[in-house]
Amino acid sequence: MITVGILGGGQLARMMVLEAAPLGIRFVVFDPAADACAGQVAPLQVGAFDDLAALEEFASRVDVVTFDFENVPAASARWLAERKPVFPSPAALAVAQDRLSEKTLFQELGIPLPPFADIGSREQLAAKVAEFGLPCILKTRRLGYDGKGQFRLRSEADIDAAWQALGAQADKTGLILEGFVAFDREVSVVAVRGRDGEFRAWPLTGNWHVDGVLSASLAPATVSAAQQQTAISYARRVAERLDYVGVFALELFCRGEELLANEMAPRVHNSGHWTSDGAETSQFQNHVRAVLGLPLGDTRVLGHACMLNWIGQMPDPAPVLAEPAGHWHDYGKQPRDGRKVGHANLREDSTAALAGALERVGAALGRQAQVAPVVQSLRDGGVTPA
Repeated sequence: MITVGILGGGQLARMMVLEAAPLGIRFVVFDPAADACAGQVAPLQVGAFDDLAALEEFASRVDVVTFDFENVPAASARWLAERKPVFPSPAALAVAQDRLSEKTLFQELGIPLPPFADIGSREQLAAKVAEFGLPCILKTRRLGYDGKGQFRLRSEADIDAAWQALGAQADKTGLILEGFVAFDREVSVVAVRGRDGEFRAWPLTGNWHVDGVLSASLAPATVSAAQQQTAISYARRVAERLDYVGVFALELFCRGEELLANEMAPRVHNSGHWTSDGAETSQFQNHVRAVLGLPLGDTRVLGHACMLNWIGQMPDPAPVLAEPAGHWHDYGKQPRDGRKVGHANLREDSTAALAGALERVGAALGRQAQVAPVVQSLRDGGVTPA
């Protein structure tokens, strides 16, 4: 029996284990936290990501290694790759860990994106703000996610405040300034590439964020067929250049018919959670299929699907479970402000039926503000599933 090792024991690892277990695969999860939630469903080895003795033991227990978040040290992934196959590759992980490397890659591949610049001093920051115009966003090049490590500049007076907030990171994680995009909507491509080069993508997903954290996702997104094709072509370019193996997400801004790249995530992604209950094959099972060299599953959507993120604490599951195609996912985490603790998936055959289900759930849970933009998008007209 094959054993897959997962670096990182959060909810993404947990869902990989649960959805790939029917394939007859065993898992070992490696995480610094003794209460990592994936440890509730698979053997958990506790250790620091840079503890070579612990990693040596981990490698001895598994046949292939993957990871569930992008801040695993690339050096540790490279060290493991000398002992066991690691997918996605440490090289792909290293590119996605650095916003400057990532955006440089997009530029080289001819994928449109907002202006960006490496920032090493307060003087460089001021010069690039003048060049890009306001507003713009200063970010750490590394270790930022869910809106962390960012400062939005709205006026010249914010230059000093931004440098005071993040300038100390210039020599540690590096800094990047990005021009602001007045976008119409945010979308993502969740795609998978196998060890043999086979490439598949799920329908484009529409996303809504609150305070930098994903609040809801809708698939298929309300975009044109041309945008679907363009977005998937961008994802294919990235996957082929990096010789990528596994699932990844490419986040994009829509501005009219134009698509601009924001960032990529080298792993299964929050905006792909709907695939567990709304697609022929979920992102989690397809990721495991890819890293093991198994045939990839069909990525077609089954009707229309929406994912609602639960942040901080879990609400009452009853209103979701009362829906004919309502699905509940509790990550087994302790409640904490700002923490992703679970999600719900709703799926229906028509946009009207899904809008009705969302309105009922939103009203019952007091989440009307969370579901309102999704309902509006559905009523504006969605994309018919292929």
